[in-house]
Amino acid sequence: MDRPPVAAGLGVNSMTAGESTGPDYTPGPLDRDAPLYVAGHRGLVGSAIWRQLEASGFSDLIGRSSSELDLKDRDAVFTFFEATKPKTVVLAAAKVGGILANSTYPVDFLSDNLRIQVNVLDAALAQNVQRVLFLGSSCIYPKLAPQPIKEEYLLTGHLEPTNDAYAIAKIAGILQIQSVRKQYGLPWISAMPTNLYGPGDNFSPKGSHVLPALIRRYDEARRDGIETVTNWGSGSPRREFLHVDDMAAACIHLLEHYDGPDQVNVGTGEDATIKEIAGIVASAVGYEGETEWDTSKPDGTPQKLLDVNKLRDAGWKPQIDLEAGIASTVEWYREHVDSVRT
Repeated sequence: MDRPPVAAGLGVNSMTAGESTGPDYTPGPLDRDAPLYVAGHRGLVGSAIWRQLEASGFSDLIGRSSSELDLKDRDAVFTFFEATKPKTVVLAAAKVGGILANSTYPVDFLSDNLRIQVNVLDAALAQNVQRVLFLGSSCIYPKLAPQPIKEEYLLTGHLEPTNDAYAIAKIAGILQIQSVRKQYGLPWISAMPTNLYGPGDNFSPKGSHVLPALIRRYDEARRDGIETVTNWGSGSPRREFLHVDDMAAACIHLLEHYDGPDQVNVGTGEDATIKEIAGIVASAVGYEGETEWDTSKPDGTPQKLLDVNKLRDAGWKPQIDLEAGIASTVEWYREHVDSVRT
């Protein structure tokens, strides 16, 4: 049976548009004993958020694996929300991948992410969940946006074509958050992280993002005595990287300190070239061979550095520097190489 749209049949606990907390809402400490649902709690971001929440004293965390709850199944999601009644929701679940995966499977990245978002957010609305944090991606911004990228640059230019389907899905999620705020007055918020890395990442040759792919490639080359590593592109694009534990800390901080309709950029405010990143990775794994660059492969966006002034104004800044973060991620990868996502 198909679930009817929220407005057409399920209602929002008899609340009408513009009610609830509205403009009078003031962020503050979350109730550590209230049920809090982390959608995607086993992924890179979700697992880090789960760890941070546990460390912060949250006692009623709710998580379901994809085998336990298919977020693309609307009826199942609504039934789950009706049974668990979370007071706060962090939507970290998504289908994600690197340039190759996004270019090869655009339908999957668009359709799966739209269904996940709409189902979770509609179900949260039906249960009148007071605080929702939707997590997107910095790929929502135009390919040639001025640098650093401010939140206001959203929808001001063409997207990077290698991941535009994923970006469109995330933009739709931001708009849904803004629409719920406008129509129902609920203090839901969005955060857009820069490139993330750390424990629990995807190290698959076909599905990983650039930094875990580099870690796997260089570590295998060191182990196998390969004299030359070849990376995609020219190495000249500049990228910003944030350790996932910092991202998790930022999420909790925003839930307790920020309210507003605009998405909040989450990053370090600093970037480096892919060549520089590769050099840091090679050093971290102990690789002493040569690096070559296959310029026949796409570079992607030339630069993607986020303006993080809104985040700093909310009182948060990262704590883990890039070299230390990469070194600890290499250590984690080696300890879990037999069980990581490959």
